[in-house]
Amino acid sequence: MNTCIRSTFTCTFEVFKTKVMEEEPKWSQFVDDYQIAKVDEHNSIMVMNVLDFEAMEAFLTTDEMKAWNAEHGCIDTVYALSEEN
Repeated sequence: MNTCIRSTFTCTFEVFKTKVMEEEPKWSQFVDDYQIAKVDEHNSIMVMNVLDFEAMEAFLTTDEMKAWNAEHGCIDTVYALSEEN
């Protein structure tokens, strides 16, 4: 896994997760593994192995995603991960 996304939102976790899973056919084109965890009702952490960072950025910044984020108070903070030996 090389990326961690911490998301905060005003909707419930279930609404957020439903949106993530609805969009999976799009983002799975540039992600080959992921795990999503509920922190609480308005926060989640998703770790993933991103194969194409430009494609991920393009997906996250579409007008559709911007509108959904605005409507649901969603803010994503993206972190790069590196494995320690």
